[in-house]
Amino acid sequence: MKRIILLLTTVLIASSSCKDQFLDHPSTTQPTTDNYYNTAEQVYGATGILYNRAWNDWSDKAFTSVGDVLGGTVSGVAGNTQYNSFYNFNIQSTDGLIGSTWNACYDAAGRASVLIQTFESKKGQIGDQPFLTVGIAEARFIRAFAYFYIGRTFGDVPIVPNPLDLTSPGKNLVPRYLQKDVLRFAIEDLEFAEANLPEIPYQAGRVTKISATGMMAKIYLYLKDYEKAKTKAKEVIDYAAANPSKLGLYPDYQAMFTSSSVAKGNIESLFSLQWVTAAGWDGANRFMTYAGPAPLLRPAPTNTTAAYSSVVPSIDMLDPATGYASDDRRRGWSVMEQGFFRADWKNANFPNGFVYDTTGPTDNFKIKTVTRSNIQKYIVGPNREGEPVSADAHSSMPTYILRYADILLIYAEATMGGSGTTSDAAALAAFNAVHTRAGLPAVTSITLDELLHERKVEFAFEGDYWFDIQRQGFAKASEMVAKQERGFYDDNRRLNSFKATLPASFSSLFLPIPQNETVSNPLLLEPAVPYYQ
Repeated sequence: MKRIILLLTTVLIASSSCKDQFLDHPSTTQPTTDNYYNTAEQVYGATGILYNRAWNDWSDKAFTSVGDVLGGTVSGVAGNTQYNSFYNFNIQSTDGLIGSTWNACYDAAGRASVLIQTFESKKGQIGDQPFLTVGIAEARFIRAFAYFYIGRTFGDVPIVPNPLDLTSPGKNLVPRYLQKDVLRFAIEDLEFAEANLPEIPYQAGRVTKISATGMMAKIYLYLKDYEKAKTKAKEVIDYAAANPSKLGLYPDYQAMFTSSSVAKGNIESLFSLQWVTAAGWDGANRFMTYAGPAPLLRPAPTNTTAAYSSVVPSIDMLDPATGYASDDRRRGWSVMEQGFFRADWKNANFPNGFVYDTTGPTDNFKIKTVTRSNIQKYIVGPNREGEPVSADAHSSMPTYILRYADILLIYAEATMGGSGTTSDAAALAAFNAVHTRAGLPAVTSITLDELLHERKVEFAFEGDYWFDIQRQGFAKASEMVAKQERGFYDDNRRLNSFKATLPASFSSLFLPIPQNETVSNPLLLEPAVPYYQ
């Protein structure tokens, strides 16, 4: 586990303040267990890094490539090798984004594990302080998500509960453990988090015990343990019903994804990564760099040379038959197309508000992408007061990992219990809450295909849809992928159609372990073994 061994050579430095931001100005000292972590502020400053810099590699391009390019909701620009292997399922163990995903997950898990061990040791010095327990619970939540993500992505993978053990003679090589054990390990972390995190976050954007309950529901659904998924989802739904000011569907869907201030602490967010523009390359949200349209971000006041539009909504998402229905408001809230207008997005060339114009080649006024559209989610517009954007098009926009809408759809699907349809009143109420927010009429029954389609349009561009396809198994996944239009338009808007086929070599639906990891640890090439005896 080279990545985690390297982690041990770094110092986990704490934030100097956690009052307003997770990551403002890191401490210039090197804290140790002996001289630090004596206060809640110091502990919470240390856990803050688990929401941002730890996920640096993954958030850059892997987040979109694994969840959306692979899932068919996003297209990469033709010829862009960064994304093409995901676009056409020609994924190799040497691909850089494979390594980025693996590294980020183990980096986050390793940092969390080091903090867990550090805070446990600190208890021996200053006693069982409540803030230390909360810090441990928060770190275990983040570690649980890291293992959930890496288990979904790669299948059977190593588990390293204490990276310090890897420094012992003969202990640096770790085998792959069965995926079911990896996810059980994640659930055990979440059970601790659920028992020890507060119901109300001590800072906007931090996880809570309800976050842990919701994440367990998502893992149980992935495992097809429908009863437990339903039970955990219902606990979250019941909490929301009793506390509508604290948890629920946020009424302004569009604002959730285009305003960092709304995104940081709205009632729908159960868990999101937190970014700060001023933190630079490894602490800010870089999504706009790749997804943002040039006419919006290149003119003053942003003055960026970025805004590449290298990932754009797929034609499949834009086709009403396979993506957004003609009356689904989420299309206008999630995508920019010809005539799109935002009065508050002003720059030197659009002093009265930004107009999305596809009628000419891309310059500072017009844009022509391969699907004549841009992603709107996670785009906050030009640099301005209250919404800082760097010259590299980095922002403070959080990245959603778990929203309350997900819990509602998990409950509806878990109620089906694998039967493929339901007319259960509670399941319909949960489904329709999400469905009608988008301006669509309530339904009286739902099928699994309808539920999966709802997830597709609700969570498009949020890095998750591939896992909805994957968990259906190879036959169903192949059918879903084969129906998708992954092609693009030429300059004259003629469709260059491309329909992907899942190769037989991809039958496990897992990504290959990075080659450099299997070279340094040959145990990763051997069959997986049980973690729990």
